[in-house]
Amino acid sequence: MLWISRIVFLKNLENGALAIASVEKLKGVHGLGVAKACEIVACFELGRRMLQNKPAALLLSPEQVAHELKDIRNHKKEHFVIFFLDSRNNEVKCEIISVGTLNASIVHPREVFEPAIQHSAAHVIVAHNHPSGDPKPSDEDKIFTERLVEAGKILGIELLAHVIVTFNKHLSFKENGLI
Repeated sequence: MLWISRIVFLKNLENGALAIASVEKLKGVHGLGVAKACEIVACFELGRRMLQNKPAALLLSPEQVAHELKDIRNHKKEHFVIFFLDSRNNEVKCEIISVGTLNASIVHPREVFEPAIQHSAAHVIVAHNHPSGDPKPSDEDKIFTERLVEAGKILGIELLAHVIVTFNKHLSFKENGLI
Protein backbone atom coordinates (compact mmCIF):
# COMPACT_ATOMS: atom_id res chain seq x y z
CA MET A 1 0.00 0.00 0.00
CA LEU A 2 2.94 2.31 0.75
CA TRP A 3 4.25 2.15 -2.79
CA ILE A 4 0.78 2.95 -4.20
CA SER A 5 0.59 6.21 -2.24
CA ARG A 6 4.06 7.19 -3.52
CA ILE A 7 3.03 6.47 -7.12
CA VAL A 8 -0.20 8.45 -6.72
CA PHE A 9 1.78 11.37 -5.27
CA LEU A 10 4.32 11.31 -8.10
CA LYS A 11 1.60 11.07 -10.76
CA ASN A 12 -0.19 14.06 -9.27
CA LEU A 13 2.88 16.24 -9.54
CA GLU A 14 3.16 18.37 -12.67
CA ASN A 15 6.19 17.95 -14.97
CA GLY A 16 9.32 18.96 -13.08
CA ALA A 17 7.46 19.52 -9.81
CA LEU A 18 9.39 16.80 -8.00
CA ALA A 19 12.61 18.65 -8.78
CA ILE A 20 11.38 21.69 -6.86
CA ALA A 21 9.34 19.94 -4.16
CA SER A 22 10.10 21.01 -0.60
CA VAL A 23 11.00 18.73 2.27
CA GLU A 24 7.64 19.56 3.85
CA LYS A 25 5.72 18.52 0.73
CA LEU A 26 7.70 15.28 0.39
CA LYS A 27 7.14 14.44 4.06
CA GLY A 28 3.45 14.38 3.22
CA VAL A 29 3.96 11.21 1.19
CA HIS A 30 3.09 8.23 3.34
CA GLY A 31 6.27 6.38 4.28
CA LEU A 32 8.69 9.23 3.50
CA GLY A 33 10.29 10.62 6.58
CA VAL A 34 12.39 13.71 7.09
CA ALA A 35 15.65 11.93 6.25
CA LYS A 36 14.44 10.48 2.94
CA ALA A 37 12.74 13.76 1.96
CA CYS A 38 16.00 15.62 2.66
CA GLU A 39 17.92 13.11 0.52
CA ILE A 40 15.57 13.66 -2.41
CA VAL A 41 15.76 17.45 -2.16
CA ALA A 42 19.57 17.26 -1.80
CA CYS A 43 19.86 15.10 -4.94
CA PHE A 44 17.99 17.61 -7.06
CA GLU A 45 19.98 20.51 -5.61
CA LEU A 46 23.25 18.69 -6.37
CA GLY A 47 22.09 18.12 -9.94
CA ARG A 48 21.20 21.80 -10.35
CA ARG A 49 24.61 22.86 -9.05
CA MET A 50 26.47 20.43 -11.30
CA LEU A 51 24.61 21.67 -14.37
CA GLN A 52 24.64 25.33 -13.36
CA ASN A 53 27.58 26.31 -15.59
CA LYS A 54 26.89 23.71 -18.24
CA PRO A 55 25.47 25.39 -21.33
CA ALA A 56 22.55 23.67 -22.98
CA ALA A 57 23.36 25.52 -26.17
CA LEU A 58 23.72 23.86 -29.49
CA LEU A 59 27.21 23.29 -30.79
CA LEU A 60 26.97 24.12 -34.47
CA SER A 61 29.61 26.65 -35.42
CA PRO A 62 33.37 26.19 -35.52
CA GLU A 63 33.63 29.40 -33.48
CA GLN A 64 31.62 27.78 -30.67
CA VAL A 65 33.83 24.69 -30.79
CA ALA A 66 37.01 26.80 -30.75
CA HIS A 67 35.67 28.76 -27.78
CA GLU A 68 34.91 25.54 -25.89
CA LEU A 69 38.50 24.42 -26.50
CA LYS A 70 40.20 27.47 -25.01
CA ASP A 71 41.88 25.18 -22.45
CA ILE A 72 43.84 23.17 -25.03
CA ARG A 73 44.83 25.91 -27.48
CA ASN A 74 48.14 26.64 -25.71
CA HIS A 75 49.19 23.06 -25.02
CA LYS A 76 52.57 21.96 -26.36
CA LYS A 77 51.23 18.55 -27.39
CA GLU A 78 48.34 17.75 -29.68
CA HIS A 79 45.11 17.00 -27.82
CA PHE A 80 42.31 15.22 -29.68
CA VAL A 81 38.84 16.06 -28.35
CA ILE A 82 35.39 14.72 -29.13
CA PHE A 83 32.05 16.39 -28.48
CA PHE A 84 29.27 13.84 -28.20
CA LEU A 85 25.95 15.34 -29.27
CA ASP A 86 22.35 14.21 -29.00
CA SER A 87 19.92 14.27 -31.92
CA ARG A 88 19.30 18.01 -31.35
CA ASN A 89 23.02 18.78 -31.34
CA ASN A 90 23.12 19.47 -27.62
CA GLU A 91 26.39 18.47 -26.02
CA VAL A 92 26.07 15.24 -24.07
CA LYS A 93 29.73 15.08 -23.10
CA CYS A 94 33.14 16.28 -24.18
CA GLU A 95 36.24 14.12 -23.75
CA ILE A 96 39.94 14.33 -24.54
CA ILE A 97 40.53 11.04 -26.32
CA SER A 98 44.23 11.32 -27.02
CA VAL A 99 47.26 13.37 -26.08
CA GLY A 100 49.92 13.03 -28.73
CA THR A 101 53.28 14.57 -29.46
CA LEU A 102 54.39 18.00 -30.57
CA ASN A 103 53.03 17.46 -34.08
CA ALA A 104 50.94 14.28 -34.05
CA SER A 105 48.06 12.65 -32.24
CA ILE A 106 47.53 8.92 -32.56
CA VAL A 107 43.81 8.23 -32.80
CA HIS A 108 41.87 5.42 -34.41
CA PRO A 109 38.18 5.63 -35.39
CA ARG A 110 37.36 3.05 -32.70
CA GLU A 111 38.56 5.53 -30.02
CA VAL A 112 36.07 8.04 -31.42
CA PHE A 113 33.05 5.83 -31.94
CA GLU A 114 33.27 3.43 -28.98
CA PRO A 115 32.55 6.21 -26.44
CA ALA A 116 30.06 7.77 -28.89
CA ILE A 117 28.06 4.55 -28.75
CA GLN A 118 28.39 4.39 -24.95
CA HIS A 119 27.05 7.96 -24.64
CA SER A 120 24.25 7.26 -27.16
CA ALA A 121 25.51 10.09 -29.35
CA ALA A 122 23.68 10.83 -32.58
CA HIS A 123 26.46 13.07 -33.85
CA VAL A 124 30.07 13.87 -33.02
CA ILE A 125 32.33 16.84 -33.51
CA VAL A 126 36.04 16.18 -33.36
CA ALA A 127 38.73 18.74 -32.80
CA HIS A 128 42.39 18.97 -32.04
CA ASN A 129 44.99 21.63 -31.46
CA HIS A 130 48.08 22.41 -33.51
CA PRO A 131 50.82 23.55 -31.14
CA SER A 132 52.73 24.99 -34.12
CA GLY A 133 50.17 27.79 -34.41
CA ASP A 134 49.30 26.89 -38.01
CA PRO A 135 45.73 25.56 -38.32
CA LYS A 136 46.33 24.14 -41.81
CA PRO A 137 45.43 20.42 -41.79
CA SER A 138 48.12 17.88 -42.54
CA ASP A 139 47.61 15.10 -45.07
CA GLU A 140 47.21 12.73 -42.10
CA ASP A 141 44.47 14.98 -40.69
CA LYS A 142 42.61 14.86 -44.00
CA ILE A 143 42.90 11.07 -44.36
CA PHE A 144 41.82 10.49 -40.77
CA THR A 145 38.79 12.75 -41.19
CA GLU A 146 37.72 10.81 -44.30
CA ARG A 147 38.00 7.58 -42.30
CA LEU A 148 35.86 9.07 -39.53
CA VAL A 149 33.19 10.14 -42.00
CA GLU A 150 33.04 6.62 -43.47
CA ALA A 151 33.03 4.89 -40.07
CA GLY A 152 30.32 7.26 -38.88
CA LYS A 153 28.15 6.43 -41.88
CA ILE A 154 28.43 2.72 -41.12
CA LEU A 155 27.54 3.24 -37.45
CA GLY A 156 24.85 5.85 -38.03
CA ILE A 157 26.74 8.51 -36.04
CA GLU A 158 27.34 11.55 -38.20
CA LEU A 159 30.61 13.47 -38.02
CA LEU A 160 29.33 17.05 -38.09
CA ALA A 161 32.68 18.81 -38.00
CA HIS A 162 36.41 18.57 -37.52
CA VAL A 163 37.98 21.73 -36.16
CA ILE A 164 41.67 22.51 -35.71
CA VAL A 165 42.44 25.14 -33.10
CA THR A 166 45.54 27.18 -32.36
CA PHE A 167 46.18 29.97 -29.88
CA ASN A 168 44.25 32.56 -31.88
CA LYS A 169 42.93 30.80 -34.99
CA HIS A 170 40.82 27.86 -35.99
CA LEU A 171 40.06 25.95 -39.17
CA SER A 172 36.89 24.06 -39.97
CA PHE A 173 37.11 21.11 -42.35
CA LYS A 174 33.46 21.63 -43.29
CA GLU A 175 33.83 25.34 -44.05
CA ASN A 176 36.88 24.57 -46.18
CA GLY A 177 35.14 21.80 -48.17
CA LEU A 178 37.18 19.00 -46.62
CA ILE A 179 34.16 17.07 -45.29
